[in-house]
Formats: sequence, C-alpha cells, structure tokens
Amino acid sequence: MLPVPDVAAAAPAPGFPPVSDAAAAPAADLGAPLGPETPPVELDRALSELGEAALGFARMPPREKASLLRSLLPGLLVAARPHVEASCAVMGIDPGSAASGAAWLAGPWPTLSHVRLLAEALDDIAARGRPRLGRDALRARADGRVEVEVFPTRLRDGALHGPVRARALMLPGATPAGVREGQARFYQQRDPEGGVALVLGADDVAGVPLRDALHKLFVDGRVVALAMSPRSAPLGAILERALAPLVSRGLLRFVYGGADAGAYLARHPAVAEVHVAGSAAAHDALVWGPSGPSQALRRASGERLLDRPISSTLGGVTPVVVTPWLYGEDELWFQARLLARQIVSNASLAGHEAQVLVLPRGFVQRALLLRMLHRALAAVPPRRPAHPEAGARHAALTAGRAPLERERLDGSADVPLPRGVVRIGEPGPGELPWTLITGLSGSDADEPLFSTEPRCGLLSIVEVGSSDPVEFLDAATRFCNDRLHGTLSASIVAHPISEEDPAVAAALDRALLELRYGVIAVNQAPAAAHAAVVPPWGAHPSATLADIQSGLGFVHNTAMLGQVEKTILRAPLTTFPRPPGFLDHRRSHVVGERLAACAADPRWGNVARAVSAALRG
Repeated sequence: MLPVPDVAAAAPAPGFPPVSDAAAAPAADLGAPLGPETPPVELDRALSELGEAALGFARMPPREKASLLRSLLPGLLVAARPHVEASCAVMGIDPGSAASGAAWLAGPWPTLSHVRLLAEALDDIAARGRPRLGRDALRARADGRVEVEVFPTRLRDGALHGPVRARALMLPGATPAGVREGQARFYQQRDPEGGVALVLGADDVAGVPLRDALHKLFVDGRVVALAMSPRSAPLGAILERALAPLVSRGLLRFVYGGADAGAYLARHPAVAEVHVAGSAAAHDALVWGPSGPSQALRRASGERLLDRPISSTLGGVTPVVVTPWLYGEDELWFQARLLARQIVSNASLAGHEAQVLVLPRGFVQRALLLRMLHRALAAVPPRRPAHPEAGARHAALTAGRAPLERERLDGSADVPLPRGVVRIGEPGPGELPWTLITGLSGSDADEPLFSTEPRCGLLSIVEVGSSDPVEFLDAATRFCNDRLHGTLSASIVAHPISEEDPAVAAALDRALLELRYGVIAVNQAPAAAHAAVVPPWGAHPSATLADIQSGLGFVHNTAMLGQVEKTILRAPLTTFPRPPGFLDHRRSHVVGERLAACAADPRWGNVARAVSAALRG
C-alpha cells in the first residue's frame, strides 16, 4: 500500500556553552529556526526529570507498560487530524484533498499501529517471556541461514496491507534456538538499570522520530529526550499533548533546538545513549566533530568525540532495480505509479524513497516504462518540498545538464538514453518540478547523483548490465553495492514468471542476499515495511562508525529480534484494490483516516470500513 555538502555548523547560539569540535550537527539538517529553542536551563531540567524516572521505568512490569501504551491510543487518535494538517501545511497541500492521504499513511497510521503492536508484544512478554512468533516462523534456508517470517502476524493484516509478506534474515551463524533466546534482550535482565536516551529527530513531518523514541522506550527500556528542530515545533506540540501519559510521568520530554542544542544534549553526562534520525553528515559531526581535516584525522585514528553508545537511522541513495522481462502493460503501469508515488511523497524527503532507477541495457520496454512514469508524474501538480535545502540541492544536481524533451525518452532500447534533464510540471513560487535525469552510466566517475540524497522530487536513471536477467541482476548488485551511497533500503521489480527459470530464481535470491541494504522490497516500495511496523527497519549492519553509510541498529521490530541482517519484503507485481498511496487514488485521505482508526481499534468493523473506502478509490 503503500553530496550537496551540508553547510558548516553554525556559531553557538546565545545561552549555550561554546561547542568544541565535539559535535554539532550541520545546521542545514535541522533547518532554519522557525520556533523557539529550549533554553539550556530547561534542557538540564528535562534530563534531570528523565533521570529520576529511568530506574522505575526500566523495572516497570511488562503488563503495566502495555497498559501505559494503550492509554496513548485515544490521545494519538484525536491528534491524528491536526498531525496531518501540520504535515500538509509544510508542503502546501489541502488537508481535505486526496493528496493528504500520504500524510495519513506516513504519520498517524504507522504511529498508532506501532503503539498497539508494542502493547501486544509486552503482553506476550508478560505471559511467556518473549513476543510471540508464528509456529513455523523460524526456518533454516538451504544454505543454513536462518530467516524469520515476521509479517503478516494477524488475519486482518492481509485485509489492511494486501498480499505483502516480510521476513527477517538473520546474521550468518545465527541458529533458531539462538534467535528465540535473543528476543527481547532487555526484558531478560533481572534488575535493569535503564537510563536516558537522546533521540535527535531533525526535521520531520511524519513523526518518524517519535516512533524511534517509542522503540527506545519500550524495546530498549530507556526514558527519552526527543530533540526536534524548531521547524518541527508545531508537530511536536501536537504530539506532546497526545502523549501526556508519558510526559506527565517523566518518561518522555520534547525539546527543541538546532545544532548547538543537539551537541549540548549529546555530550550531557545524564545521557546514556544517542539515536540519530537524520543525515550521515549530522551523525559524523556528533561522533567526529565538524567536517574538515580534523574530522578526517579523528576518524582515521578512531578518536571519538562522543563516548557513549550511538545508533542511527540515516538516509541514503535508494535504488529501484527493474529486472528485464516482458511485462504486461497493466503490470508496468502499476509499477510506474508505485515509482511515481515514491518520487512525489514528501517530494522525496524520506531517505527510503526511490532516487535511482536502475535499468538493464537493451531493456525493450524502457521507452514504455518511462512514458508511463512521465504520465503518472505529469498528473500531479508540483509541490513545495519539505526539506529546507531542496531548492539548493535541485539546482546543484541539475546544473550543467542539458534540458531534454520527453520525446527523447522514446528512443530504441539498443541506444543508451541521451544525457539530460526532463522537468515535469509548471512549478509555482517555492515549488520544484518533478525531475528525471537521464543518460547515466554505472561507470560514470564522481557522479554526484550516486552519492547525494536529492530530497527534491528528483529521480536519476542509469543503465547497467544487459537484457539477460541473470547478468543484469549480478551487475545491478555490484553497481548498488559499490557505487551508491547508503545501506538503508532498495527495491527490485521482478516478474514472478521469471522465477520459474531456476537460473533467474537463483540470481534473484543471490541479489537479495548480497545487496547491502537493511530493507529490500520486491515489487513494492520499502515504505511498505515501514508501514507494517513489525519488520525490523534500519541499515545493513556492514556499516561502522567510521563509515556510517545509513546507520547502525534496527528500530520498529516489535518482535524484538536480535541478530538481524536485513528485512526482505515481497509482494505481487500488481495488487487489487488500487493501493491508497497511489497518486490517482481518489479517496486516499479517507482510507488513511480509517486506517488510523483501525490501528487504534482493530475490530473487524473498522477493518471493513477501511477496505470499503479503498475499494471505492
């Protein structure tokens, strides 16, 4: 159903102690301050109050925590519409239009689902020591690797998410017994000490940092200081009221500030660990100091400036790999609309949305696919991008590239796509056109589109390999692993009939194993795993602090699994009814609102109302 360099860290704001190299996130990552910053004295008070509550919360019985979570549902449901309105205001979208459906699907729906699913997991821990897994959920592959079927978990999941299935692939060496023993590690401790976790949320319109905070609270057992940009203050105020049961007990504090506030909090002695949701540049500034020669020296020597555990969910350049086959026009149109939805969604603000389309050289349906993609994008008026640096990034990434007419995309597949920029739509003030950059080759040296998250509604197109599916999948895997920055998510389009050929099936399985991404979706957007909440969400564990790529650690993961290497999600090539996230769904906002209500109270009557709205889209 769903690198333009960062500016240098700003000078210390009045009232904050001077920040040494130790760590300010780039100011661009948090945006221009549009709301009040929390003064240092209030930051100290917030951390002190959290510290006083940390031990009691750590040792709170799981069933009491489950009850606390359920007490959040009514307030979050009441806050759902204001949350959507605040998100739409950032992008200039009418909150009563179908276009606002994306805000419902990315914000209130997964947040409410996350709260309820965590409560169910804690009830399982109270009853049997660990979150439940299906009877046949754990299995060993032919190569000995262990995988866990994590989604769907309930009959209603099929009605709400369609025929989507997700499994977690465990790290090499994991055993079924070890996987079960490793579940819910925090709750296996006898007398946990707990502590204060800092979640640095940066700019966000979907409430993703809140879900990271929920993970820290109820999976890792920490109380949380949630630091948001002043740009996100309107959304933060809405969520703070909705989460009054946590705030009133001193378990969660919302604070606001830019680079200096983040640095001050991260190095505060009351903070036991830090989680960063933002950019790799922000992470590296915290760990190694501001960018420049001194940062490089510290990184090389391992001289960290942040001496506590740090996890992160960062962005990356997300590829969509299209395996060569003869697709039906309805199948290609479905996938073109799925791709367009990712480009348009928050104007590519999220790091897991499509940014590079990887096509086979000689793909006979290239022209048809690109015509369909252009058609889908042309039907959506340009929007105001949510990222504060979107305009600058768009200008930098398109500079020096010749304009290209859409008709030039229709050339023979035997000839590489011409190089150029296709702009789609007539943008108004503050808006950007949907943009395709064509003619890239996997061998292009120093191509900034391979190392930069556009975050401005831009998709680049590269051709690699050949029209042979086996050769292409191997070439595409090498290209994604070796040339693209980031390890968060990727997707592969593959016709199910192609897997009837054992060689193609083996090549696809090999690609799923070898691609260094934490979430890989087949015939679906990675955001489907995000919306499902249960699957582990995070970057591939091959990253290190010195080469962070898209981060370290997994969130969501309501089964509380350890030893995870990646989530693999699979879906059919097309689904019915039309997914509510599609740009041509006429009742997307109605479906999104009903899905939020269903997440809070998943009775079958609520499920039926959501499905009914989806069918009429």
